[in-house]
Amino acid sequence: MVPSWHALLRRGGLRMMFALPRPGALMPPTLDTLDQTIAWRALCGARESLTRSQASVYREGPLRLTASGWTSDIPASDDARELLDNLAPLAMHPGRLALAQLGQSLDGRIATESGHSHYINGLESRTHLHRLRALVDAVVVGAGTASEDDPLLTVRHVSGRQPVRVILDPRGRVPTTIRLLSEAQAPCLHLVGEQVDTAQPAADHVIRLRLPAGTGGFAPAAVLDALAARGLQRVLIEGGGITVSRFLEAGVLDRLHLLVAPLLIGSGRPGLAMTPIATLDQARRPVARTFRCGDDTLFDLDLTRT
Repeated sequence: MVPSWHALLRRGGLRMMFALPRPGALMPPTLDTLDQTIAWRALCGARESLTRSQASVYREGPLRLTASGWTSDIPASDDARELLDNLAPLAMHPGRLALAQLGQSLDGRIATESGHSHYINGLESRTHLHRLRALVDAVVVGAGTASEDDPLLTVRHVSGRQPVRVILDPRGRVPTTIRLLSEAQAPCLHLVGEQVDTAQPAADHVIRLRLPAGTGGFAPAAVLDALAARGLQRVLIEGGGITVSRFLEAGVLDRLHLLVAPLLIGSGRPGLAMTPIATLDQARRPVARTFRCGDDTLFDLDLTRT
């Protein structure tokens, strides 16, 4: 039997498949201190409330969230405060959102020359990535990452809903044996070029969608438009470095999260690889915030502001 989300994707919407929390259901009846667990539940509730009503303010017990920040009528633990400072702008972001993330070493490498990358970043950074997945509608990876890393792209380290998993495969080179295409933990949208031969049928949890592709692959803006047309407005570009670089250079990203580990690799695959510039006045200097992620440092870059 074809899953219900399958028809929803074809009709252009997925939101109705997710249960929304009841107002007031997230906070315990008595609360003296806001801890990280409660803060995360509130962020998930705010995300779903915004999906449902597009309200600019989310209130849950003593906590008030907006796109510019949060306030609480009771004290918050340090972990809860940092989590809310970091993710409230994402959870409450109105309309479409394009976010990218990369985990890298101090010298800007995301893997060794052989492709080994597990794990550059620590558990706290991987938990942060899973929080990002839970706050978006879709998670996007390129064909290389899908084939070489064979990721699941599901939410496992925290509670939260599963995003639609998206593979950018303009040449149709991703094998059908990878877990994204063979394991049905969450829906998968397989984007292929218009001229790709897809004679082999897709699994029930997979939808194939054809898009125009040039020599450099899909146009990043066209990918985001195609996803938004199917109700997937909040998108995380998770990797790899080439895919993130193309979306960044196309100017379609709102934010970039760089998770930097205290590690020197010295060689290997770079995180960002963009068109060379001649002088530093051509370099981008976005507004940046920093947060601790265990031993790693998270740089939250607002690409809409310089």
